[in-house]
Amino acid sequence: MFLGSQHEIWSKQHNGKVSYLRQRSIRVAMASRAVQHMQKALEQMNLKLTEVVSDITGKTGMTILRAILAGERDPQRLVTYRDKRCKHDQGTIAQALTGHWRAEHLFALQQAVDQHDFLAQQLQACDGHIEGCLHTFVPHVAVDAPQPTPVRTWRASRSNPPSFDVQAYLDAMTGVDLTQIDGIDSLTALKVISEIGLDMTRWPTSKHFAAWLGLCPGNKVSGGKRYRIRSKPSANRAATAWRLAAQGVANSHSALGAYYRRIRIRLGAPKAMTATAHKLARLVYSMLRYGTAYVDAGQQAYEQKYRDRVLTNLQRKAKAFGYQLVHVADLDSGVASTP
Repeated sequence: MFLGSQHEIWSKQHNGKVSYLRQRSIRVAMASRAVQHMQKALEQMNLKLTEVVSDITGKTGMTILRAILAGERDPQRLVTYRDKRCKHDQGTIAQALTGHWRAEHLFALQQAVDQHDFLAQQLQACDGHIEGCLHTFVPHVAVDAPQPTPVRTWRASRSNPPSFDVQAYLDAMTGVDLTQIDGIDSLTALKVISEIGLDMTRWPTSKHFAAWLGLCPGNKVSGGKRYRIRSKPSANRAATAWRLAAQGVANSHSALGAYYRRIRIRLGAPKAMTATAHKLARLVYSMLRYGTAYVDAGQQAYEQKYRDRVLTNLQRKAKAFGYQLVHVADLDSGVASTP
């Protein structure tokens, strides 16, 4: 069965080795530290490449760095490696590449670039093992054939993306498109499935599932008063992935984005992140267990629904105190009626 193979391959083995996906996450974190070392070496040489190039690991940045390590020092020669898509002109980049070239900083830069290249090779090896495991689960997936890609209103830009088509395997394994949910890309969905599996019947409801993840508020009650509303600490990797996904919808024009911003204003960013991650987890639970599709209602629909809910509560409270809500426009026209 799939679940048995999944537990054997994806979970932590008896010999202490972590799964391939967890190993890949470690290598991505190490690669980000190598990039920070590259940036530090550049700053120590008074080279402001990071201010004129959005990503120094991109085509323009790495070409200039390799030219510097090869012995090129002339800013006018270095700026010729600028890609035409770079928004800054050659004069600005040449000015940013004017600095000093101390041997110890060049040595640090060389080691950081070598480390980044080595970790890139290790990421390729991890991707190869991950794809091999996925191919044993769903061998009928034709990854070389063009896959129909539905129109998505949200896509996350991710550094160090997988080197193979993750979406094709996800569609074959789950039967639903989890990436239709705002904030969740194919790699996030793969991480979540590797941690929780596909048998969602282990949790009776989505509330049980969210509680197992540690994304629910505390429910300790003593003397009729509720204590410890904070969610319990948890090292669940799926919950961590959903928290990161929740952070990614902060500026989106979706219902989830509007929900995150409303909670953030009222309770702050950490609680908003956990609350949105809780909502994401329940959406994924419903899609995996019942095969339902996710349809984003949009920011305006969510705000209108929230407004109607608030008005309904206000009308109920006013009626309990013997009052009646009156619309301002109706007061101006001399007509008293409830909205």
